Amino acid sequence: MNTSATIPASSNPGPINPGMDEEVFAQFAEQLQRYVRERLIPAEPQVIAEDRVPEDILNEMREMGLFGLSVPEEYGGAGLNTTQYARVVNIMAYAAPAYRSIFSINVGMFASALKNGATAAQKAEWYPQIAAGKIACFGLTEPGSGSDSAGLQTSAVPDAQGNGWILNGTKRYITNAPHADVALIMARTNKEALPKNAHVSAFLVPMDTPGISRGSPDKKMGQSGSHISDIMLDDVRVPGDALLGGETGKGFVFAMKSLDNGRISVGAAATGYARRALDSALRYANERKAFGEPIANFQLIQQMLADSEIEIYAAEAMMADVTARADRGENILVKAAAFKVFASEMCGRVVDRVVQIYGGAGYLAEYDAERFFRDARIYRIYEGTTQILQLQIAKHMLREWRDS
Repeated sequence: MNTSATIPASSNPGPINPGMDEEVFAQFAEQLQRYVRERLIPAEPQVIAEDRVPEDILNEMREMGLFGLSVPEEYGGAGLNTTQYARVVNIMAYAAPAYRSIFSINVGMFASALKNGATAAQKAEWYPQIAAGKIACFGLTEPGSGSDSAGLQTSAVPDAQGNGWILNGTKRYITNAPHADVALIMARTNKEALPKNAHVSAFLVPMDTPGISRGSPDKKMGQSGSHISDIMLDDVRVPGDALLGGETGKGFVFAMKSLDNGRISVGAAATGYARRALDSALRYANERKAFGEPIANFQLIQQMLADSEIEIYAAEAMMADVTARADRGENILVKAAAFKVFASEMCGRVVDRVVQIYGGAGYLAEYDAERFFRDARIYRIYEGTTQILQLQIAKHMLREWRDS
């Protein structure tokens, strides 16, 4: 395993969130790298064949604290800051994407939404559960709306007693939905599309609540072992304290703030997986011979290798910068979007080059290059497509220009 997949800690002083002691974290990161190399990668054929992460590995990941990386220590988590969390994701993403996917919603969007909007009672209830390994999912996307929050149709109306809510609607493409224990559901609490998305509220919903059903896991292009499905809500009754933050009209704000964290996670994952693919290409180029010598000696092969290393390094540098900014308390909406766009597009270019370096073998399922290519494609889509994020970045650039 190439240890350059680990990003050096930021040298910027004075983080608001210092996270875990750096020496302790460095030891943990080293142990995690060994675990990825010696345990997770050898188990990839089983993950692919069975389309699931084996239960014994899931339990090992729980014992290692991976489901509670970003949960504060007082609630049973590791209390990592954003820089450390992204480094863990980057290391884990060197192995098959399913390993990261199973805990990523816990430590990314769900924990971030709790941090940004939950009441003290909600934190006390849910932080310990997800830190212990309960699996979370994030219900925003719907059949008729993804990035268009104004089109969101799932509704939440007060019950007859006025002390609870009734939810109805369908969520689509929800990561971990087939085996999640809890969902953060975005729903309309006002029929009108109000300014600043004040018609959207967020609800903490246990997945065993009567009225919730799950669709069959969707068949996907890649990322075997990670699962998505629909969530159907049919007169799902939740108590009043299920409303995140105890206030209506704040759901979209909480979702967008947590998506910054999710986009960092996707960017870190794409960067780690690109490194895995490039290492595979390096090995293949040195082993594969043509015209009596390794193809690694051919200059056009070297160009593809060099271009890939340059782009991965750029993504690593972006990751170090945006996570340091997050830990200093800066608004990272634009920077997180930029990192996610660059890293996911970069990963797509790298895996394409890797297939080309493998040549005909790169098109065969017998070799890793074909899997890398399929697995990487989703990084450009979820947590905001490249095109939506480009619009978001440009919108904020233009707004800042006008304000100045």
